[in-house]
Amino acid sequence: MTNWLAGMRLTADRLNDNTLQTTTTTGATASAGFTLVSFSGRKVNGITTIQIVCSRSGAGIGQSAADSGDLNPDVNMATLPVGWRPPEQIQALWNSSAADGGAIISTAGVVQLQTVSGNTGIANGHAPRVYASWISENG
Repeated sequence: MTNWLAGMRLTADRLNDNTLQTTTTTGATASAGFTLVSFSGRKVNGITTIQIVCSRSGAGIGQSAADSGDLNPDVNMATLPVGWRPPEQIQALWNSSAADGGAIISTAGVVQLQTVSGNTGIANGHAPRVYASWISENG
């Protein structure tokens, strides 16, 4: 991290100082009906990115034509660990080998699947992957 002192010149190298980095792969928990497969988080220069994968261990979701599109109610997939939650609710995307859709992540770290494409849905054994980034500072 650059310690700015009086008289220092602004340079690209000083602005691109990526020495303040934090990573994690622990602390996330799966919601009922899901099993945690993997979680990773990275913070660099005030930007947080997360990737979380959970395998569906319960009954299929959104697998009929009547259910395609909006998952009603939204389906809780996982909870992010403290320190890895967004400062405001954010929109995210998810995909699996069979479907994709939209998700939200609350300030409490709850990852909720909101929509699913088509009527393939999320069958038992499918593994939705949620990817998200937000501005959060590194603290």
